[in-house]
Amino acid sequence: MGYSSNPVTNQAYETQLVPRGDYTRVLAEFWADGPDSETPPGHWFVLLNSISDNPLLEKKFQGTGDELSNLEWDVKSYFILGGVMHDVAITAWGIKGWYDYIRPISSIRYMADLGQSTDQSLSNYNSNGLPLINGYIEVINEGDLLAGDSDENVGKIKLYSWKGHDYIDNPSTDQAGVGWILAEEWWPYQRPTFVTPNFAGYVSGHSTYSRAAAEALTLFTGSPYFPGGMGEYIARENEFLVFEEGPSQDVKLQWASYRDASDQCSLSRIWGGIHPYIDDIPGRFIGSIIGVESFNYGAAYFETSLSTIDIELPKLKLVSNPIYPDQSIEIINTTGDEVFKLYNINGQQIKVNSINNQYRTSIIHPELNPGIYLLKSDNITWKILVR
Repeated sequence: MGYSSNPVTNQAYETQLVPRGDYTRVLAEFWADGPDSETPPGHWFVLLNSISDNPLLEKKFQGTGDELSNLEWDVKSYFILGGVMHDVAITAWGIKGWYDYIRPISSIRYMADLGQSTDQSLSNYNSNGLPLINGYIEVINEGDLLAGDSDENVGKIKLYSWKGHDYIDNPSTDQAGVGWILAEEWWPYQRPTFVTPNFAGYVSGHSTYSRAAAEALTLFTGSPYFPGGMGEYIARENEFLVFEEGPSQDVKLQWASYRDASDQCSLSRIWGGIHPYIDDIPGRFIGSIIGVESFNYGAAYFETSLSTIDIELPKLKLVSNPIYPDQSIEIINTTGDEVFKLYNINGQQIKVNSINNQYRTSIIHPELNPGIYLLKSDNITWKILVR
């Protein structure tokens, strides 16, 4: 909801009013970071660079102690943020791979092809079609400008939306604008060469990366706020936008806190048509956890003597359970020093052909028949079902 005053200086912020169409287009392009850019996690290194170069910043680790040299600050901040972004990538893309969730461009076009789900009296009714909303989602009737020369589009669904790249000949001078289009031709507001990422939507990588980065920067700098209570980027009139001409006036993207920038990044993916809100909010929650945990894990390396650091390793976990008779047993977060013993339900030890240790993963190769088995290591016992 914004701030009544600058939380750092206690002075009033200057009011800025801009057209919503400019604001949302600038958001979509500023945070998009597709090909030929620094990528979404890299975007937060760009923000880190601007924070580090700000003369109002006191370069104290977590806001306390002696001020660090520029080199020490850069090494530690890049180390922390890099580790956080790496952990986010593993987590978010693991979730994406598991759920394999659809993107808006696919769902909108698919549902439009089925028909509409509002009026059962119409021939194009389908319970899984698009809901009709006057002024936004409607049925094409005879005489409609989108009906086609032979009325081939009558009965199809139309959307009042950004019209897409087919209406742009020269991005430097043309705007697609907003109007009625065939729903089967709907595009997100993204580059024509990168209209939607070729991986699952849920959860939003932008939301997860951004919230984790915001939490890490809050902890690293010792403050939730940008130096001076203001982070800013100016999108110049008719210079900034790449997809089409614009914005129609200068637009200043401004953030008081790192979480404000994170929230704006998340919303940009909704405005750009890349994610629905269901992809966004869980990503923010997940990022808030990863940002704190990864920061604490990395910050332990900054102690005076690394030999005195007692870093708690993640708990051992089974990759799959149940498994099939010809399937190996995999345990992650191992060190390679563990001793694993396998027993059947009667307590008899089962021969293990071999155990491979690589990349903090132990792979056990037994010969098992369907049934229940017990795998033991130190003080941990797993019940494994072979089906």
